[in-house]
Amino acid sequence: MSMMKSTSRRKPGPETTAGVAAIEFALLAPLLVVLLIGVVEIGLAAYQDMEVQNAAEAGALYAVRNGFDPDGIETAMENATGLSGVTAGAAPLSFCGCPGLDGVTVISCDFTCPGGDAPGDYVKVEASFEHHTILPYPWVSSPVVLTGESTVRLK
Repeated sequence: MSMMKSTSRRKPGPETTAGVAAIEFALLAPLLVVLLIGVVEIGLAAYQDMEVQNAAEAGALYAVRNGFDPDGIETAMENATGLSGVTAGAAPLSFCGCPGLDGVTVISCDFTCPGGDAPGDYVKVEASFEHHTILPYPWVSSPVVLTGESTVRLK
């Protein structure tokens, strides 16, 4: 009688790896969904932030074209974007100031600037929007207030 060793090992083939891809997908799918939601959340917040800045710039442009009119500036800001809920962060502000390297220094309209020039008339416009996150994140307070501001010289 011949003695043969029988082995119960199977050679790798399609029948031994069936379903492995489905298991790998099931393990990775939640991670992919979380990453996708994060990308959408950041993209939406960035878009809304740009729209808020555009609204502030539209209010400033209105002031340049029409003079200082707080109601008109706020209306221009609200109509400048497709987002509903964009509001004036603070009432538009008209002030006298002197331009410098660090921005505009607010001074009385009766004084002169350091270079001897008369101060200019400026308008500062602020816009804000409440961004609500898609999911509640423990490290992010909701809503997140997005703001934009623009300062222009009228004359």
